[in-house]
Amino acid sequence: MTLGRTRSVAVTGIHGCVVQVEADASSGLPWFGVSGMPDTSCRQAPDRIRAAANNCELQLPKQRVTVNLSPASLPKQGSGFDLAIAVAVLVCSEMIKPELVADVVHLGELGLDGSVRAIPGVLPAVLAAVDEGARQVVVPAANAAEAQLVPGIEVVPTDSLAALVRRYKCIATRRPLPELPPVSARPAAVRHAPDLADIVGQEEARYALEVAAAGGHHLAMVGPPGAGKTMIAERLPGLLPPLTREQALEVTAIHSVLGALPDQVLIEQPPFVAPHHGTSMPAIVGGGSGRVRPGAVSRAHRGVMFLDETPEFRRDVLDALRQPLESGVVQVARADQVVTFPARFQLILAANPCPCGQNYGKGSKCTCAPQRRRDYLSRMSGPLLDRVDVHLTMLPVTRAALAGPRGESSAQVAERVVAARRRQASRWRGIGRSCNGEVPGSTLRSGRWRLPPEATRGLDRAMESGALTLRGYDRCLRVAWTIADLDGVQRPDFRQVEEARGLRSSGVAA
Repeated sequence: MTLGRTRSVAVTGIHGCVVQVEADASSGLPWFGVSGMPDTSCRQAPDRIRAAANNCELQLPKQRVTVNLSPASLPKQGSGFDLAIAVAVLVCSEMIKPELVADVVHLGELGLDGSVRAIPGVLPAVLAAVDEGARQVVVPAANAAEAQLVPGIEVVPTDSLAALVRRYKCIATRRPLPELPPVSARPAAVRHAPDLADIVGQEEARYALEVAAAGGHHLAMVGPPGAGKTMIAERLPGLLPPLTREQALEVTAIHSVLGALPDQVLIEQPPFVAPHHGTSMPAIVGGGSGRVRPGAVSRAHRGVMFLDETPEFRRDVLDALRQPLESGVVQVARADQVVTFPARFQLILAANPCPCGQNYGKGSKCTCAPQRRRDYLSRMSGPLLDRVDVHLTMLPVTRAALAGPRGESSAQVAERVVAARRRQASRWRGIGRSCNGEVPGSTLRSGRWRLPPEATRGLDRAMESGALTLRGYDRCLRVAWTIADLDGVQRPDFRQVEEARGLRSSGVAA
């Protein structure tokens, strides 16, 4: 018997690690086991492989078969190793030439009838294979379109174990290769985003949204029911520029791990995630029992996460957002591993002014006790709100606004946003940033980017009086640069800096 070798990929988080799959058949009673830290579903692979081989009329060794997944110290999760294990074992039984599969990456789950079924996480697995220098990967036909998003590697789709074995036999005997199963064309992702022109009145909110979109800033809105907070938030993705190729692959990889790519399309538009206020901590930041899965903050990566009725979320869930808002990543720690997910998103918070929602203007219609009003908004902690760039108070739409002219469309505003983003990308290319919202405060306060004292005197006074923290100071500077970009000027002056301070001091944290 020959020692069988091939390769597969273990996906942890959204990153893959190429795994050597080794199979050895030795004398002894028939037995089939898998070693190398497999989880329950991976450990059950021998049962699926025996049934699949039997139904495909393939002969497995009738000996003691040991399969090792190396490195053995890396946890192996899921059924995606089935195909690689089956191929390595078939090399042992001399049904496949060892040199044909030793450097090929095999991914897929086996059905009992021998069919090769789709698995989650194919995109990050193929990316890892390319990084390791692999030239060919065999994937389920249902995952082929997803795998073909990655350049620099040959993707071989297969729909059954029997078909794959026939292909390797044809290669060994230099016969014509059988036709590969068809791969469905990837449909273009069409986004029908709500139009900003649907918003009635709310000129200040429309402008704040444009500033947030142009600079990648976070936004918090407080206003009574029906003021349009949700409508404003839902229109932010329609103002954002399309993702770059690198960003699109990163976002698509996250959704691939979650199994949320029904059409295997490349996600080229910023995602919009709006979790319910009853969502748990693992669902927001990532985690869960068994396999560590990305949470809502990672699903919103390079896009928007909208928390409607923010005070109704658990406070510990809200405070868990503080770290990813600063670093752009979230780390989920377990006893045996630490998994890192990307989480660079724009946060939009929306809240009523009180539980009854009527505490606006003079507050004469509010039925809430003063203590209850204070407790309600205090669920959004000061440290969380300090990380939000733009704070906005919204009032109900008036009859005069309803009779007024229709506002600008999303397409018109998006043109200005794209132009501002281009200026920012050119300015910050040297420090590896793409928009003002990502620039460190230390950069804006030093060197050639430091603004003159006459431009920042209002911020300096606010900080001296304790009305503004250093983090708030830096975020005002970021917003000021964005306003300058929208105005088409090279650097912000006193007017833009004061406008940025006004956008920060007109909301919940005022």
